Amino acid sequence: MKCESEIIVVNNIKLPINASFEEAFSVARKKLSGLVSLNGAEFSIFRRSIDARRKDNIFFVYSVAVKISARAPSEEKLKSRGASLIEHNTPKFMSGEEPLSSPPVVVGSGPAGLFCALVLSELGYKPVLLERGPCVKERLAAVEAFKNLQVLDPNANIQFGAGGAGTFSDGKLVTRVNDPLTSYVLERFVEFGAPSEIKYIAKPHVGTDILSSIVDRMLDRICELGGKVHYNTEFISPICDLGRVVGVKTSKGDIPAGALILAIGHSARDTHTRLISENMAIEAKSFSVGMRIEHLAKMIDESMYGDFAGCEALGHAEYNLSHNTKERGVYTFCMCPGGEVVPAASEIGGVVVNGMSYHSRSGKNSNSAVVCSVFKEDYGGSPLSAIEFQRRIEQAAYKSCSSYSAPIITVGDFLRDRLSSEPSDVQPTYMNGRCVHLASPYDYLPSFVCDAIKGALIDFDKKIHGFASQSAILTGAETRTSSPVRMLRDNSSRLAIGYSNLYPVGEGAGYAGGITSAAIDGIKTAIAVISRYKP
Repeated sequence: MKCESEIIVVNNIKLPINASFEEAFSVARKKLSGLVSLNGAEFSIFRRSIDARRKDNIFFVYSVAVKISARAPSEEKLKSRGASLIEHNTPKFMSGEEPLSSPPVVVGSGPAGLFCALVLSELGYKPVLLERGPCVKERLAAVEAFKNLQVLDPNANIQFGAGGAGTFSDGKLVTRVNDPLTSYVLERFVEFGAPSEIKYIAKPHVGTDILSSIVDRMLDRICELGGKVHYNTEFISPICDLGRVVGVKTSKGDIPAGALILAIGHSARDTHTRLISENMAIEAKSFSVGMRIEHLAKMIDESMYGDFAGCEALGHAEYNLSHNTKERGVYTFCMCPGGEVVPAASEIGGVVVNGMSYHSRSGKNSNSAVVCSVFKEDYGGSPLSAIEFQRRIEQAAYKSCSSYSAPIITVGDFLRDRLSSEPSDVQPTYMNGRCVHLASPYDYLPSFVCDAIKGALIDFDKKIHGFASQSAILTGAETRTSSPVRMLRDNSSRLAIGYSNLYPVGEGAGYAGGITSAAIDGIKTAIAVISRYKP
């Protein structure tokens, strides 16, 4: 294939953790020497990961991208040098011919809705973006009010508001989705203010402090290009004519819509319930529930890095653990090194926890979710029963403390079926550690979840020494790992079943899991709209 330039990636370059990028480039040059002309070639780091399998010999593994102005050698020849050819990842947009009666309406400003609206704006479609919560500044104030005063605003919290739930996480951009658009998403984040390192580190993260300002800039760009953003505007339902959306009902009146993109997020239970009542094709799905576990970051670092613990180049250690009970899986999720456990409730009378960290990851503790699989037969199999299953856990967690204080227990007490130990070495970070209360997880979680997590903790301790230590803290309840429902859509057109111009996207629709995969889903839906309609 002829092109102006091609990109070769040289893989598996192992170097000490104090090696420079130039050393990685030098190895790449040697591997390609005599195979292709490198005159004027541009070298950059494509990927860098940590190999800590041996604690006495930790090193970085690099992949180096080499951009050449020549035809690349054959795949066979590249493979012999530990290299491969990659395609340019910028998506191609080609507008369709069908006229739009009104601008497209995008519901939700999380990653899926935000990237969808951004791409539509940049191609001249002037979308209307509806967000049930406030702008970033007001949302930050609402989250602080809940954290400090226990005053919950159901529409302005860690789940709802500009940027969606991902804004108050760790800004983790790791994804299991193997899609060329992944690089495009990372590049766009850098364009709007993310550190450039996210383009090459194996486990990229932005941090809540930086991500909130990035969201602000992206929303500003949408408005600069002629799009409109309506905050504090809740989507109620689509206005349809024989399966075609002609407008949307909102808390502030009706808005015309030439197409409707639903990116409502995994916590929009009231919206899901209304759509179910209007006979939209929605099915229940499996999900996971459990707790957050906190350790001293120093302990995790020492367990995983040995004498290399504390090395600035490595940062805090990260883990991803799984355990199978033969009946269901237990795994860690959304690991936040140097982070904190945050109050993530969005409904009155419920306690929900999540994890968050700032870009520096300088907190004393590291935390992650430890969650257990929940299947359809566990809750009755219907979409409404799936939603109610999560809600009952959150309400039981609230009841166990009689407030928005979070129920906590030491891992030692949990494993021994007792409730006697106050936190010691590891201090809880939920609401600054002020609003926690000793309670048994059996008070709010199903027994099968608690039993499965017990066995998993013992197994995890074999992999990371100290994981099941007496002083580690479990905080509940972690229920929002993913949407409990899926809006059915056609795989090729991306249209909702039964609708001619309604597109469900992202986590709330059941088609993504995390910031990057949700953003990719939003971009692909924008491409579908663009390829069909005129700007």
